[in-house]
Amino acid sequence: MKDEKIQNHLQEALRAPLDRKKFLKYTAMGGGALFLGLGLQSCHKDNNNSGSTGATIDVGSGDPGILNFAYALEQLEAAFYIKVNASFYTNATDAEKAILSDIMNHEIAHRDFFKAALGSAAISTLTFDFSSVDFTSRASVLGTAKALEDTGVSAYNGAGQYISSPDYLTLAGKIVSVEARHAAAIRDLLSPKTASFAGDDVVDVTTGLDFSRTPNSTTGGPSIVATANTFLKTKISATKLP
Repeated sequence: MKDEKIQNHLQEALRAPLDRKKFLKYTAMGGGALFLGLGLQSCHKDNNNSGSTGATIDVGSGDPGILNFAYALEQLEAAFYIKVNASFYTNATDAEKAILSDIMNHEIAHRDFFKAALGSAAISTLTFDFSSVDFTSRASVLGTAKALEDTGVSAYNGAGQYISSPDYLTLAGKIVSVEARHAAAIRDLLSPKTASFAGDDVVDVTTGLDFSRTPNSTTGGPSIVATANTFLKTKISATKLP
């Protein structure tokens, strides 16, 4: 019964109408269909780190668990870009600032959607550790952004196969396409006028498809969970997910 209530709540959030002003605000980079039908409730720059420092939070199981896993990643990305935009790295160009600002707005929107949609089933606000990032350095900031965006794309691709609800699968497809746009933009900033936006390290040359990774898979390197935990004081686990 509890899972049914959670799913009904998520269904309602997915079908709620999207406010036009928020639509215009958060689709500057992603295109006109970015958040159509997502039912975004609020998009404030909330960087509240009130989670339990040092604790480990398991995201749960089933569709709510997968959405909580995505929510954790979106919390991390939103917090990172909020910090980036609070004080841009040295010699950041206006074009770079505009891109990083747009990405921040998208990640805040993603984060706030998952929080509103999951309701009482949402995991708590995480706490972050960006001590490994030099926010005054272009290479450090963009290198971290690249790692986070590439990880996010492969995570959505890997989790999609386990989503049972067609509505949730549609949602994941809409968001992962935006994350891929982010990844391509960051890669182009790092290596302009090259094919790095879809490099062999993220796209399988034999199939032409993005690589995908499940939350706990260690194939090709540390798991998605382990990578996320590198930047988290409040650690996450996904013991009930593949």
